[in-house]
Amino acid sequence: MESLYPFLYSGSTPDLDAVLAEVRASTVAKAREITELRQLIAAQDATRLAACATEMAARFSGGGRLLAFGNGGSATDAQQLATLFLDPGPGERALPAYCLANDTAVVTALCNDVGVEVVFARQIAAFGQPRDIAIGLSTSGNSENLLRALDEAARHGLLTVGIAGYDGGKMAELDSLDYLFVAPSSSVHRIQEAQTTVYHTLWQLTVASLAGIR
Repeated sequence: MESLYPFLYSGSTPDLDAVLAEVRASTVAKAREITELRQLIAAQDATRLAACATEMAARFSGGGRLLAFGNGGSATDAQQLATLFLDPGPGERALPAYCLANDTAVVTALCNDVGVEVVFARQIAAFGQPRDIAIGLSTSGNSENLLRALDEAARHGLLTVGIAGYDGGKMAELDSLDYLFVAPSSSVHRIQEAQTTVYHTLWQLTVASLAGIR
């Protein structure tokens, strides 16, 4: 926290007006950073986002499911992504979507008995179908269990999508990815904020594409 807000940890009694001014300036700077990052992603990936959503809609229309996965905060994002499709709100079509980090018994069994590196790949191998969609989320793009899962998904014929930060990390080197969307930032906070926008956009575009398929 001190590195983010040094003016709160100076050791001296702060001037309230000065602290508020610095907080305001910090908030404005962070808002500017994420706005610029989202604009950059839109400029570089708008066409591919639309193409990916069209393919996702075709998979759903053919009876496919969404399998989302990630570690830590990215597991939370994977759950939110699955929830968007499964519980979109009144009047919207619910679509089958699962977060592979959610089953505590399965996750801990695989971690304990085999290793954390297979925690998602084993689940995909067990019940992934060629018509399904696999989306892996990572801030670094380097998580071994995500890389293995995406490779496994590709071997089973799933549509594979990666959402990463920085320069894409090892995800950018995978031949098994159909789509990779990168939030090019060195700030984990900005990366995760931008990734939220990416997967919300994918959801909205997929739903819109499905409406055209009906």
